[in-house]
Amino acid sequence: MHLGICTSASTGAAALASAPIDYIEEHVQKFLAPEGPEADFVERCRAAANAARPISVACCFLPGTLTCIGPSVDRPRLVAYATSAFARARRAGIDTIVFGSGAARQVPDGFSAARAFEQMIELLRELAPLAARHGVTMVIEPLNRGECNLITTLREGAEVVQRTDHPAVRLLADIYHMMRDDESPDEIRRHGALLHHAHIAERAKRTAPGIAGDDFRPYLTALREAGYDRRLSLECGFGDLAGELKPALTALRRQLSEVGYG
Repeated sequence: MHLGICTSASTGAAALASAPIDYIEEHVQKFLAPEGPEADFVERCRAAANAARPISVACCFLPGTLTCIGPSVDRPRLVAYATSAFARARRAGIDTIVFGSGAARQVPDGFSAARAFEQMIELLRELAPLAARHGVTMVIEPLNRGECNLITTLREGAEVVQRTDHPAVRLLADIYHMMRDDESPDEIRRHGALLHHAHIAERAKRTAPGIAGDDFRPYLTALREAGYDRRLSLECGFGDLAGELKPALTALRRQLSEVGYG
């Protein structure tokens, strides 16, 4: 299993350069900034190189102001934004973009949830070939019901992936969101063939592994039994990144080893 962290590669470069991580998961809106100036993007890439770790993934695909479902969707802007994001991702070495974006996909009051679900699939079918052209895979992230009201279970995420029916669209399992909603680890086993990425954090306050002592082993066991051995990102808060990251990784690696990951 490859372990990484969701953070800013440039601002956290000093702490990351010596950390025992395999990759960094950056932020689409802040790092790639698809609608921002080219010169600023180039400068962020230069600063991020000091982290001495590959930036392989980027999360937080769409800003909340760029809604992708509902009665007023600016499809031309969405496509232009995504095209720029995929192109910049390729240049930065990013091969996976996380489609969480809860605010952008929140179903408005009075709008049909079924129609919103169809809108997501329609958008993904349009964006998937654009992502593939740049060597990027989009991963659908089910979010807990407290953060979003569309695609809140692994089963729903799997349905989106299957109906989009394109290799550039796959599934993400976020153990934090699953634990928040008491979603069974068995869902990972059921949909493991579609998994391309995973996130983890402790349940109560989204803290790093080892802070509250959460037992992730039922979910990690499910990942192993599903044959998943790709990337797992710590998507959590740190008060002191330099001081807290290594103990968090040690705690997580201990649980990974206990369930059979080498």
